[in-house]
Amino acid sequence: MSIERIGAIPGASTGDKPPYAKVVRAGDFYFVSGQVPADANGALVGGGIAEQTRQAIRNLEAALKLVDLGLPDVVKVTAWLDDPRDFGAFNKVYAEFFGAALPARSCVRAEMMVDCKVEIEAVAYSPATA
Repeated sequence: MSIERIGAIPGASTGDKPPYAKVVRAGDFYFVSGQVPADANGALVGGGIAEQTRQAIRNLEAALKLVDLGLPDVVKVTAWLDDPRDFGAFNKVYAEFFGAALPARSCVRAEMMVDCKVEIEAVAYSPATA
Protein backbone atom coordinates (compact mmCIF):
# COMPACT_ATOMS: atom_id res chain seq x y z
CA MET A 1 0.00 0.00 0.00
CA SER A 2 1.32 3.39 -0.92
CA ILE A 3 0.93 6.52 1.19
CA GLU A 4 0.42 9.91 -0.44
CA ARG A 5 0.59 13.27 1.34
CA ILE A 6 -1.46 16.07 -0.21
CA GLY A 7 -1.45 19.77 0.58
CA ALA A 8 1.63 19.99 2.75
CA ILE A 9 1.79 23.35 4.48
CA PRO A 10 4.39 25.65 2.82
CA GLY A 11 7.02 26.91 5.24
CA ALA A 12 6.43 24.12 7.74
CA SER A 13 10.09 23.14 7.61
CA THR A 14 11.13 26.63 8.72
CA GLY A 15 9.02 26.53 11.87
CA ASP A 16 6.65 29.40 11.01
CA LYS A 17 3.75 27.05 10.18
CA PRO A 18 2.61 23.78 11.74
CA PRO A 19 4.18 20.78 9.96
CA TYR A 20 1.40 18.63 8.51
CA ALA A 21 -0.32 17.59 5.29
CA LYS A 22 -3.96 18.57 4.74
CA VAL A 23 -4.82 15.07 3.53
CA VAL A 24 -3.00 11.74 3.68
CA ARG A 25 -4.15 8.87 1.47
CA ALA A 26 -3.40 5.34 2.66
CA GLY A 27 -4.92 2.80 0.32
CA ASP A 28 -8.61 3.62 -0.11
CA PHE A 29 -8.75 5.81 3.00
CA TYR A 30 -8.15 9.55 3.19
CA PHE A 31 -7.27 11.17 6.50
CA VAL A 32 -8.05 14.89 6.66
CA SER A 33 -6.15 16.94 9.23
CA GLY A 34 -8.08 18.93 11.80
CA GLN A 35 -9.77 21.98 10.32
CA VAL A 36 -10.26 25.12 12.39
CA PRO A 37 -12.53 28.03 11.43
CA ALA A 38 -9.93 29.99 9.47
CA ASP A 39 -10.70 31.95 6.32
CA ALA A 40 -8.75 31.72 3.05
CA ASN A 41 -6.11 34.09 4.45
CA GLY A 42 -5.63 31.97 7.58
CA ALA A 43 -7.41 34.38 9.93
CA LEU A 44 -9.83 32.82 12.39
CA VAL A 45 -13.42 33.86 11.73
CA GLY A 46 -15.30 35.58 14.50
CA GLY A 47 -18.75 34.78 15.75
CA GLY A 48 -20.16 31.97 17.78
CA ILE A 49 -20.12 28.23 17.44
CA ALA A 50 -22.53 28.21 14.46
CA GLU A 51 -20.36 30.49 12.32
CA GLN A 52 -17.16 28.75 13.35
CA THR A 53 -18.60 25.29 12.69
CA ARG A 54 -19.74 26.36 9.21
CA GLN A 55 -16.24 27.63 8.40
CA ALA A 56 -14.50 24.54 9.78
CA ILE A 57 -16.76 22.27 7.69
CA ARG A 58 -16.21 24.44 4.59
CA ASN A 59 -12.47 23.99 5.19
CA LEU A 60 -13.03 20.24 5.51
CA GLU A 61 -14.88 20.30 2.17
CA ALA A 62 -12.00 22.23 0.57
CA ALA A 63 -9.46 19.69 1.82
CA LEU A 64 -11.59 16.81 0.48
CA LYS A 65 -11.88 18.60 -2.87
CA LEU A 66 -8.07 18.42 -3.17
CA VAL A 67 -8.52 14.66 -3.66
CA ASP A 68 -11.81 14.87 -5.62
CA LEU A 69 -13.95 13.78 -2.65
CA GLY A 70 -16.80 15.37 -0.74
CA LEU A 71 -18.72 15.08 2.49
CA PRO A 72 -20.69 12.00 1.30
CA ASP A 73 -17.33 10.14 1.21
CA VAL A 74 -16.65 10.81 4.90
CA VAL A 75 -16.96 7.72 7.11
CA LYS A 76 -15.67 9.10 10.45
CA VAL A 77 -15.48 12.55 12.02
CA THR A 78 -13.78 13.65 15.19
CA ALA A 79 -14.78 17.06 16.53
CA TRP A 80 -13.45 19.05 19.45
CA LEU A 81 -15.47 21.79 21.12
CA ASP A 82 -14.01 24.20 23.64
CA ASP A 83 -17.36 24.53 25.46
CA PRO A 84 -19.76 21.61 25.91
CA ARG A 85 -22.67 24.08 26.13
CA ASP A 86 -22.17 24.61 22.37
CA PHE A 87 -22.96 20.95 21.59
CA GLY A 88 -26.58 21.55 20.52
CA ALA A 89 -25.77 24.47 18.23
CA PHE A 90 -22.82 22.54 16.80
CA ASN A 91 -25.07 19.55 16.04
CA LYS A 92 -27.59 21.76 14.23
CA VAL A 93 -24.98 23.16 11.84
CA TYR A 94 -23.29 19.77 11.46
CA ALA A 95 -26.62 18.26 10.35
CA GLU A 96 -27.03 21.01 7.72
CA PHE A 97 -23.87 19.79 6.02
CA PHE A 98 -24.03 16.03 6.49
CA GLY A 99 -27.80 15.50 6.25
CA ALA A 100 -28.77 11.87 5.76
CA ALA A 101 -25.20 10.73 4.95
CA LEU A 102 -24.10 10.79 8.57
CA PRO A 103 -20.63 9.38 9.27
CA ALA A 104 -19.59 7.81 12.54
CA ARG A 105 -18.52 10.57 14.92
CA SER A 106 -16.78 11.37 18.18
CA CYS A 107 -17.18 14.78 19.78
CA VAL A 108 -15.28 15.82 22.87
CA ARG A 109 -14.47 18.91 24.86
CA ALA A 110 -10.90 20.12 24.58
CA GLU A 111 -8.78 23.15 25.18
CA MET A 112 -7.91 24.41 21.69
CA MET A 113 -4.41 25.13 20.43
CA VAL A 114 -5.69 28.32 18.73
CA ASP A 115 -8.36 30.76 19.88
CA CYS A 116 -11.38 29.04 18.34
CA LYS A 117 -14.45 27.13 19.43
CA VAL A 118 -14.22 24.04 17.22
CA GLU A 119 -11.84 21.80 15.28
CA ILE A 120 -12.96 18.99 12.97
CA GLU A 121 -11.02 16.14 11.33
CA ALA A 122 -12.32 13.37 9.11
CA VAL A 123 -11.59 10.03 7.51
CA ALA A 124 -13.02 9.49 4.03
CA TYR A 125 -13.20 6.37 1.91
CA SER A 126 -13.00 6.01 -1.84
CA PRO A 127 -12.18 2.65 -3.41
CA ALA A 128 -9.42 2.74 -5.99
CA THR A 129 -10.56 2.50 -9.57
CA ALA A 130 -9.10 -0.29 -11.66
